[in-house]
Amino acid sequence: MSRPVSHPMSHASSQDYDYIVAGAGMVGSAIALGLAGRGRRVLMLDGADTDFRAAKANFGLVWVQGKGYGNVHYQRLSHEAAALWPAFAAELQRESGIDLHYERRGGLHFCVGEAEWLDRQRRMQAWDANTPERAPCVEMLDRDALQGMLPALRLGDGVTGGSFCAGDGHLNPLRLLAALQAAYQGRGGRLISRHRVDAVAQQAGGGFVVSAGKDRYPARKVIITAGLGSNALNPMVGLDIALRPQRGQVLVTERAAPLLPFPASGVRQTADGTVMVGLTQEDVGYDISTTAIAATRMSRKILRVLPDLAQLRLVRQWSCLRVMTQDGCPVYAESATQPGAWTALCHSGVTLASFHAGPLAQAIDGGGLPLSFADCLPRGAGPGFSDSLSPVSTDAAAEHAAWSSFLDAFNHERFDVSQAA
Repeated sequence: MSRPVSHPMSHASSQDYDYIVAGAGMVGSAIALGLAGRGRRVLMLDGADTDFRAAKANFGLVWVQGKGYGNVHYQRLSHEAAALWPAFAAELQRESGIDLHYERRGGLHFCVGEAEWLDRQRRMQAWDANTPERAPCVEMLDRDALQGMLPALRLGDGVTGGSFCAGDGHLNPLRLLAALQAAYQGRGGRLISRHRVDAVAQQAGGGFVVSAGKDRYPARKVIITAGLGSNALNPMVGLDIALRPQRGQVLVTERAAPLLPFPASGVRQTADGTVMVGLTQEDVGYDISTTAIAATRMSRKILRVLPDLAQLRLVRQWSCLRVMTQDGCPVYAESATQPGAWTALCHSGVTLASFHAGPLAQAIDGGGLPLSFADCLPRGAGPGFSDSLSPVSTDAAAEHAAWSSFLDAFNHERFDVSQAA
């Protein structure tokens, strides 16, 4: 996380900016924070509170275990981002004055049935083997070992054990978003709410003009982080990336005494004592309704694992729309036809916030990637998003047209209701 510069940012009457970030969600706010910390004049434009926002139902996991299964570049990136998180969280809390409720004591994935435990063991061994430069970080636990880690809870009869990763953690995602925006403004960045970006146009003399309603804002570079709204904005700068909504529903219980010391697959206890259960993955278009069938399936599944949770009352259910590319791969890309226009799309906005605010912002700003990140990012060749995954040169990282194919085919930040009985 870049430290703020000593000189204040100046907003001239012409309102010229080095960067305009279109969208103030988790991804946009983190990138804007990093750019402001590099002394750049940054404007972040946000839409209305009623817009579709993935952060509303974010589960709040800073997750490594199983991340990037099948794609070693994304796996290494997740390791690097998680390693940055303790220092990133401490600095962000100091600057913003907001406690993130961040903890990094490890995370669990529960297994029900012997076949599921053996499959998990096979997958995690293969996942760990993909990064031989790192010591294995996932430990398989039998039922007795798992029960010893959860003395306040009774395991369901079918639970055979699980996997544990000490590098996993969790936090309050809404506090994170508030802290990112507060620290960004503390660094001199400007945030304007209820100014949804309608258009982005390249100027003949260089740079861009961003339109938000009747207002126009010029900038040297533009970064589109508008979530599902990026579907309309990306083509304006020559980026052809189709996005689709995916509904996620979450349940939350009343406050309870400490029960669950670690975040886990599909369930975590917050610092406030509530227990969150989720998330679903539903392809229902732009419908953000909550459904009884999802609540029933999520409840049944988690009670097979932790039956004592049945003693808690459910107090809330809500949903949001997750931002998904057609193949599920997050994308970081610069337009090949309109250099200076970027887009950033990522469903792991919490885990990768440390990367977005640090190395990614540095690379977009022309500073290149630190050596430790150089082998994490695939090298693209324009808006076609080449599948070639050769390392990015630290000297030319900001010049590459596309950083894509960060595939997470085995992601346990989300809770699939289709697996519930």
